[in-house]
Amino acid sequence: MSLIECKKLSIGYGSKVVCKNINFEIDKGEYLCIIGDNGCGKSTLLKTILGLNKAVSGKIIIDKSVRQGSIGYLPQQSDMNKDFPATVREVVMSGFLGKMGFRPFYNREEKAKCDKVLEELDIAELSGKSYKDLSGGQQQRVLLARALCATDDILVMDEPVNGMDARSIRKFYSIIRKLNSDNGLTIVMVSHNIDKVIDNATHIVYLRGDMAYAGTKEEFLSSEYAENFKLGGKA
Repeated sequence: MSLIECKKLSIGYGSKVVCKNINFEIDKGEYLCIIGDNGCGKSTLLKTILGLNKAVSGKIIIDKSVRQGSIGYLPQQSDMNKDFPATVREVVMSGFLGKMGFRPFYNREEKAKCDKVLEELDIAELSGKSYKDLSGGQQQRVLLARALCATDDILVMDEPVNGMDARSIRKFYSIIRKLNSDNGLTIVMVSHNIDKVIDNATHIVYLRGDMAYAGTKEEFLSSEYAENFKLGGKA
């Protein structure tokens, strides 16, 4: 089932086009990686899909099953305030705010889901600690937990491992792989570390001024484009 479809999409800022001719669908349960050189429009595409940036032209069609505000979003760490004065639990619980409307308090189900997510990401012991006192890797897992509280369907991430050490990166990718394979969560990730994510991805979108490729990982790896990333023969 197609959750999101981009049709004849051009993205950019104002009338300035960064990338054009973008056409692809995101189906339920996919693990989609958006790749390309710096400045090709990867982050702009994510923000346009999320409604944070206006499309220059074209359409983004989001299925009715995807409720407004129910897409979990993990932005680049540089977009976040690392000195945010709140506890880990408070940050994670804030993921529910987009679903609450005018309701002033979290309900029992939301509190239970927060506890479950904290356990799944192995950060339950950090619940009462101040977010600003955590390491970069711990902060990113807290932000991932918040994004998971916002969604049961789609998790969108923009360069999620920037600034993390090698051990934290391995742990983070392992968590994402399990969320996709075991929980059926649809993953959309921007990454410049294609060699690190290619094993887990099911689909690839490759941008370079326009959309160069959109399709399965296997087809990408057997295409001429894989050679640009020195990935030929990995399929």
